Amino acid sequence: MSEAPAPLVPLEGWHVLHLFYQIDHGQWNLLSGAEQREAKTRLTELVQEIRSHPDTQLLIFSIATPKADIGFMLLTPDLHDATYFEKRLTLSLGVDVLAPSYSYLSQTERSEYTTSREVYGKDTLVDEEGMIEGTPEFEEKLNEFDERMKHYLKHRMYPVLPDWPAICFYPMSKRRASHDDYNWYSLPFEKRAQLMKGHAKTGRKYSGKILQLISGSTGLDEHEWGVTLLAHDTYQIKSIVYEMRFDEVSARYAEFGDFYIGMQLPLDELFTVVCL
Repeated sequence: MSEAPAPLVPLEGWHVLHLFYQIDHGQWNLLSGAEQREAKTRLTELVQEIRSHPDTQLLIFSIATPKADIGFMLLTPDLHDATYFEKRLTLSLGVDVLAPSYSYLSQTERSEYTTSREVYGKDTLVDEEGMIEGTPEFEEKLNEFDERMKHYLKHRMYPVLPDWPAICFYPMSKRRASHDDYNWYSLPFEKRAQLMKGHAKTGRKYSGKILQLISGSTGLDEHEWGVTLLAHDTYQIKSIVYEMRFDEVSARYAEFGDFYIGMQLPLDELFTVVCL
């Protein structure tokens, strides 16, 4: 028996795999009733197995448009595990029943534009709030900032995603060259950081309404980031995307791929919704 390959785990963060499938109902209807029940049981047991794997999460959702029927979002450290689970999910309902329609690979990552302790102390506490560096009040504010950032970075790198019913995924990149010469990567870091600060300010308005996970895909897939939005209703998803597009960082420098809108469901309900 051959040995398992050595783990392929990022230096930090997890791999994120978005999977979208069309159901071949003709192929499904070739199965007998007993075979269909067995296939559903097989997928249910596989989902339980994946979710019990260490540091692994699996979200399951139906897709609201004909772009796909079923979607999975898999987060796990080891790329070998991600690939292994993906192959088994694809075959879980029987050969050729689930036909891949789109997939996206990325990794959780920290943002290079995250405010540092030093910048927060100088720009926010001293320049904006008029505090004096070194005072007990100043140090208390810095400690509070450190605690917030610790939780923020943990969510970015090792998120725990809720079962909120509405889910949206889309890939995006920053523009390199165009007819109007808006090239994100030709801007100095300070300018890019300033623009992203305004972008983040818009996002914070949706705290509690939208949970956003941005995962990096430079060198891994066709765009540079994958964006996953979880919400209690599609109105909030539509609102945050619409409002953010007026930020300069999006209006001038962002390029978007296709949007996939889904509804998180337990498997038994999913089977009914997708007519299995």
